[in-house]
Amino acid sequence: MDTYTILIAFGLTLIAGLSTGIGSLIAFFTDKTNTTFLTVALGFSAGVMLFVSFVDIFPTTVSSFGTSFGDNAMLAATVTFFAGMGLIALIDFLIPEEDNPHEAVMVEDIGKPFMPEKKFRRMGLFVALSIAIHNFPEGLATFAVSLQGIEFALPIVIAIALHNIPEGIAVSVPIYHATGDRRKAFRLSLLSGLAEPLGALAGYFILMPFWNSTIEGALMGITAGIMVYISLDELLPTSEKYGKHHYSIIGLVLGMMVMAASIILLK
Repeated sequence: MDTYTILIAFGLTLIAGLSTGIGSLIAFFTDKTNTTFLTVALGFSAGVMLFVSFVDIFPTTVSSFGTSFGDNAMLAATVTFFAGMGLIALIDFLIPEEDNPHEAVMVEDIGKPFMPEKKFRRMGLFVALSIAIHNFPEGLATFAVSLQGIEFALPIVIAIALHNIPEGIAVSVPIYHATGDRRKAFRLSLLSGLAEPLGALAGYFILMPFWNSTIEGALMGITAGIMVYISLDELLPTSEKYGKHHYSIIGLVLGMMVMAASIILLK
């Protein structure tokens, strides 16, 4: 695999991760949460990830496994798919429910002193840590998809970036409320997103020296499982919590259409 492709994959993963900072800026410089935008954006992200996982990534997994597993390629692809779902589900299970970063957080919450300052600080730190833990396998998944080419990866990166915006709000609101320091809240929000490129780096240094069709198949299968789980467990439920069900479905369908168009036109 050439150096240019790898550098592009790292760059796209970095962009996706740092979009948590966009959420932080939205929290600081707007007075009201744009629930319509967030609902559609999260639905859109889910649509992109679900469509590409089932229509493109999973078939690629089966094809990659075909060389080494022959007639058992479908079985191997299925095992890695559910392994990816199991990995991200385990991470969710280990994070305390009250610190889950995928609850709907509003910009307006900055002005609501509904818990002690110490509690706010703890909440913000735990949410930042939770997001970082979530973003590590997401970064590996984004990197794996990006290795297939920029034209294929771009819709995925946009979807991940949109999905990271509410996470940035979730970090910055409690930290700002506890400290009154916008810069500190922004930095922590940004740092939580850096776990994505760290996941990409881990994948590169661990897997690249042994890269072959079997490793490619396993990574793509795990990626598909992670993306489907994130879509069903995080993106769509959070989108619904912003209170605009039909906009969520519109975003979902638009995301699928955009991903379908990119596959048809760019392949």
